[in-house]
Amino acid sequence: MSSQERFGYEWDKYNFVDPIYETQFLNWVSPLTKNDFKNKVILDAGCGMGRNSFWALRYGAEKVTAIDFDGRSVDRAKKNLSSFSNAGILFRSIYDIDWEESFDMTFSIGVIHHLEHPREAIAKLVRSLKTGGTLLLWVYSYEGNEWIVRHVNPVRKNITSKLPVSLVHLLSYFCSVPLWLFAKLFKNVNPYIKQISTFKFWHLHSIVFDQLIPEVANYWKKEEVELLFAGLDLSDIDVHSPPNGNGWTVIATKNKL
Repeated sequence: MSSQERFGYEWDKYNFVDPIYETQFLNWVSPLTKNDFKNKVILDAGCGMGRNSFWALRYGAEKVTAIDFDGRSVDRAKKNLSSFSNAGILFRSIYDIDWEESFDMTFSIGVIHHLEHPREAIAKLVRSLKTGGTLLLWVYSYEGNEWIVRHVNPVRKNITSKLPVSLVHLLSYFCSVPLWLFAKLFKNVNPYIKQISTFKFWHLHSIVFDQLIPEVANYWKKEEVELLFAGLDLSDIDVHSPPNGNGWTVIATKNKL
């Protein structure tokens, strides 16, 4: 199974929008706020079951177009966003984006680091933006996740990404249970552990499962992220760690003509 098919299994299983997802979304997009989505025409590239599009729409986006390359994810996103008449959900690969100068904001959260050709995908996202539009990405960071790179990534790469995804979901309990206990007992170790200590167990388990299933998972250093944007038609490129200290948030503006 390809990564998108494996993630499709995840979003089919964890298919509902929980209020706690809003906390995650606001962390990933910081320092943007709810007001930054108001009246914007937005593309959500790699929408999964639609949880990030949901908040953009709730915050007053004029229109959100959400795309994903797995049929189950698209079906779940259609269901979760069915109450919004200004939401459009399409089955489409990020590599096949053909919009040009179409969106005020394009975001892709938790997707680019799973792609074999991330720079090609980013170029497509930039092309889709209107002049002066905002590009918003969140990707895995190496900094702060060295232990994952050292201990989890080899297991994912050599074992769990090759196993049946339903089996990986079961095996994930051997990691999620200890992590849940650790987060409850030592929640002040760092901002990220403090955040996940507030999560319900099913949510934490889904995060562990998410880490173990993809074929590709890049944990980039800050300078590596910056290189992904070199030479693209962007300005004011800001690469920073979000409030919980986990990952890199990238916010940039498409150059004016």
